[in-house]
Amino acid sequence: MAGKFEIKSSANGKFHFNLKAGNGQIILSSEMYESKAACENGIASVQKNAADAGRFEKRTSTKGDPYFVLKAGNGQEIGRSEMYSSDAACQNGIDSVATNAPDAKIEDTTGA
Repeated sequence: MAGKFEIKSSANGKFHFNLKAGNGQIILSSEMYESKAACENGIASVQKNAADAGRFEKRTSTKGDPYFVLKAGNGQEIGRSEMYSSDAACQNGIDSVATNAPDAKIEDTTGA
């Protein structure tokens, strides 16, 4: 099963997306966007940048857990992973985003 982007709306009227792997696990989450169109542009940016390994930046949380962010060409963060238990698991997450994002279908769950 292929990955998919899910567009969601929040109680305050803003939009965000999650990229899910084929198994349904969230592998990347976006910031909050003011409009659905801006959210869709964020998805397009993830699809474009996920194939470039140089766009991923590994980080460590204050608790010592590894995670990663995906950045656009201008350096702006366009997605962030969950926290992982190991560097190897974090790398698997990066690999999953690179594999799933380019061809992932988009599911709009907002009803807007």
